[in-house]
Amino acid sequence: MNGIMAASSNRIMLGPLVAAIDQGTSSTRFLVFNAKTAELLSHHQVEIKQSFPKEGWVEEDPKEILQSVYECMDRTCEKLTQLNIDISNIKAIGVTNQRETTIVWDKETGEPLYNAIVWLDLRTQSTVERLINKTPGRNKNHLKHKTGLPISTYFSAVKLRWLMDNVEKIHEAVLSHKAMFGTVDSWLIWCLTGGKKGGVHCTDVTNASRTMLFNIHTMDWDPELCTYFDIPMEILPKVRSSSEIYGLMKISSNLKSGPLTGVPISGCLGDQSAALVGQMCFKDGQAKNTYGTGCFLLKNVGTKPVMSDHGLLTTVAYKLGRDEPAYYALEGSVAIAGAVVRWLKDNLGIIQTSSELEKLAADVGTSYGCYFVPAFSGLYAPYWEPSARGIICGLTQFTNRSHLAFAALEAVCFQTREILDAMNLDSGIHLAQLQVDGGMTSNRLLMQLQADILCIPVVKPSMPETTALGAAMAAGAAEGVSVWSLNPDDLTEVTSEKFEPQINPEESELRYARWKKAVQRAMNWETTEPVNNGNAGQK
Repeated sequence: MNGIMAASSNRIMLGPLVAAIDQGTSSTRFLVFNAKTAELLSHHQVEIKQSFPKEGWVEEDPKEILQSVYECMDRTCEKLTQLNIDISNIKAIGVTNQRETTIVWDKETGEPLYNAIVWLDLRTQSTVERLINKTPGRNKNHLKHKTGLPISTYFSAVKLRWLMDNVEKIHEAVLSHKAMFGTVDSWLIWCLTGGKKGGVHCTDVTNASRTMLFNIHTMDWDPELCTYFDIPMEILPKVRSSSEIYGLMKISSNLKSGPLTGVPISGCLGDQSAALVGQMCFKDGQAKNTYGTGCFLLKNVGTKPVMSDHGLLTTVAYKLGRDEPAYYALEGSVAIAGAVVRWLKDNLGIIQTSSELEKLAADVGTSYGCYFVPAFSGLYAPYWEPSARGIICGLTQFTNRSHLAFAALEAVCFQTREILDAMNLDSGIHLAQLQVDGGMTSNRLLMQLQADILCIPVVKPSMPETTALGAAMAAGAAEGVSVWSLNPDDLTEVTSEKFEPQINPEESELRYARWKKAVQRAMNWETTEPVNNGNAGQK
């Protein structure tokens, strides 16, 4: 016992700490890091409820999201106090968030005017088809030269358009100049800096670049894009860099996290950008893959945007300071990765906990010819095919739930292989190894499968909370805070584990070719054209 006491009393001399709010699709975390060593000192996590009011619709409650942040901050502050760590050593807070998820609220009451429409949501499919049909040559890449993005259900502008067209309260609030739009970062920063009493309405360049309203060359909202979607610019947040003081925390003094009042919020990055920073991918050509609800492979391409010819997005990677240059990334986005585990658990009930999946799959060690394409939200990169739907094929009487579990893990790996292939084609330089992070990387079977399917080593840092670390680094390095140095010489050496490919490349290629065949089967399923089945005249 004495050893532990001694350790905790030594802990008091930690120097500056930096915290991060990591608000993801399926959970919220608050994490506190030592700014000198990047060591994670304490954290707390709360799951977020998702609702599916109609087929293809995905919503979350903005007030529950905010409440979960307060709960995580409170619990973490309690844990720090138990560890004898002084909360007043927290010098800055960074925010990182699920991107594209769209919230509209009333600036006078501070109340959300509708649930948050989550990035995965498909209700805008008909809006997207309408928009594409009015472009010259029905080209989904019509706005790509400005935005780096295809016209897709994925991005915020179409969600915002849907809200303005279909929710009376929002339509009225826009007309009466009371509406505020924001992605999750904007909602949290506005609420945490005072809300209706002087809250700061801002976003950073990385989150802004996922709306389809932002010009990635001028680095600001684009009047032509706003006109195209018919969105008034006054409801948009102010765009700032990813590392500067946006405002100071204002928290009720009766909360355990009350002492955080007055701490600057000085870092803001969309979750995938934050992971790129947390993995220290600051050089042109460095890449990381994050396995969360979805799967996101980002590669730093330097200070000039590179457009993809193979279905990848061009996005803002980070801009670490008001006067610093913006860095860009090529991104391969996969909608369903960890979400497939949640689906097997909550919808099919074939596992009780996520960790069971690995054991179930390991029991058989093969999918036995079963392929699972989890196109629940259509297919994202490299296809951008909103009409695709999920498919399980290659079933025989021999197939059981273990094979399905294995096929689900393989699906995550095959989807990653598709975006890695696209990235290699775009850049002409093949990645020698893949740096990975995110919740699913704790699944060792998945990591080994990934190395086998890519035929390159997979490298996983021993501290998995890379996304939060990136937000903390941006916050701690901000001008006026300056407790975290981003000089390459000062960055701490990261310990990691390496998974080497163990199967022969021929077998890997064979399985991959079969996967591609399954993907083709999933395409063009949910089209909005009416089906003429002989009774079209009947109402």
